Amino acid sequence: MEQARGAAQSYLDMNGFSRAGLIQQLSSSAGDQYPKDVATQAVDSLNVDWNAQAVRAAQSYLNMDHFSCSGLIEQLSSSAGDQYTKAQASYGAHHTSACG
Repeated sequence: MEQARGAAQSYLDMNGFSRAGLIQQLSSSAGDQYPKDVATQAVDSLNVDWNAQAVRAAQSYLNMDHFSCSGLIEQLSSSAGDQYTKAQASYGAHHTSACG
């Protein structure tokens, strides 16, 4: 589990990730391929401010493209997107210029 925990922390250091998105990255066949239970334990063992991660992800999207407030929230919360909870996505978006 320590390897998965280290990988999770490395991803968080590079980019904004949601809990679900990070678990998926660690456990998917296109990602690190850890067993899902190991990935989940690794992510849950970290002390992560998911709202702050949502702000980072939201800002990253705005650095690449233009989004409306609602479009950014949808991107952050979509199962095909970042998989933040609606509350986290809303928090992240509302701490950027998209919702200002």
